[in-house]
Amino acid sequence: MKRNLLVAQSGGPSAAINATLAGVIAAARKSDKIGRVYGAKHGIEGVIKGLLVDLSGFTDYEKLKATPAMALGSCRYKLPPITQPGAEDYVKIRDTMRKYEIGSFLYIGGNDSMDTVGKLSAIFAGEADAPAVVGVPKTIDNDLPFTDHTPGYGSAAKYLAVTIGEIIRDTAIYAVPAVTIVEVMGRNAGWLTLAAALPRFVGGSKPDIIAIPEVPFSEEEFLQKVRDAHKRSPNVLAVVSEGLRDSNGEYVGAHTKSGAVDIFGHSYLSGVGKHLEHLVKQEIGCKVRSIELNLMQRCSAHLASFQDLEEGFAIGKEGVAAALRRESGKMIAVERISNNPYAIRLKTVEVADVANKEQLVPEKWWDLDDPGVQAEICQYILPLIKGEVPQFKNEFGLNDYVIFE
Repeated sequence: MKRNLLVAQSGGPSAAINATLAGVIAAARKSDKIGRVYGAKHGIEGVIKGLLVDLSGFTDYEKLKATPAMALGSCRYKLPPITQPGAEDYVKIRDTMRKYEIGSFLYIGGNDSMDTVGKLSAIFAGEADAPAVVGVPKTIDNDLPFTDHTPGYGSAAKYLAVTIGEIIRDTAIYAVPAVTIVEVMGRNAGWLTLAAALPRFVGGSKPDIIAIPEVPFSEEEFLQKVRDAHKRSPNVLAVVSEGLRDSNGEYVGAHTKSGAVDIFGHSYLSGVGKHLEHLVKQEIGCKVRSIELNLMQRCSAHLASFQDLEEGFAIGKEGVAAALRRESGKMIAVERISNNPYAIRLKTVEVADVANKEQLVPEKWWDLDDPGVQAEICQYILPLIKGEVPQFKNEFGLNDYVIFE
């Protein structure tokens, strides 16, 4: 007997998460083991509230792949501990699954979303007719363990590399000593900052300063690097992760941050660039500005990576296959087979090994002035940012996107 499939999206947006959704819908519609395909609005909250939309007739996959952020909406919602199996949330989730005869539930998201996958697969374990719960990875931060990389990272990396290249050209036109500080997303992991440094790693001279969260940050050393860089060029460019910490583990410029945390206990970060701007102004006194790229780096579809979206689509399809194999409690992961030519294969890993854990930039890559390290980083990132994505335009020449109402 055919059973239905439910898919939802969670966490922060990216340029590739809808490509993964498109892959899920395409594979589910093609399967003779799946009846209808449903999408939950706003992640697991939509499942709890029964806010489902029927996607069974959707076929515009290419346009959905080119749509940034989440066509189904998102949430940041933490389920109760599995020691509370009778909690109201779980009762409502069961009711939704039974009402819509769901045999497979795919949750597309990052670290915290895999926490939801783990809890649901544990709660449903051993229950008759319970849905297979499969995690499908997504995060621009690229910090999920047990996978070579995650959909969304390649496009964010491409946006950062291109944007930094443009900033380099902008800041090169004046002979007046100046410092430009670009703040890049990355709470604990510096993968995005490495991408922002690509203009230097592929043979250029800038950015002059690169700072990732994995390496303890010293304000004194930073100022000295600025002074040294000014001896070489009047225009100094620094790219820094938002999550920089000092040798005591404290966030740099902590007084500029709100101190607020989300439901998963993560601090809201930003402000390190502005803090360093004030520091340079006070200690060096030259012209200085800080730039916080903020939301733009998450899902700028006009600079999306074709490779990233194609992999996201394939990962969505593999998620359906894993659910039909009843691999509940697993996450789809990427294994890199070779760099030249670039090749990968998809596999499943235990979601318990992924949830609430992080993959940081390895220590062997911390010396970002080492040409060998730069070459390895380029070998890792460059295949992920290749290719242009066709854009869908409306009558006004603006991008046209898919939104499921």
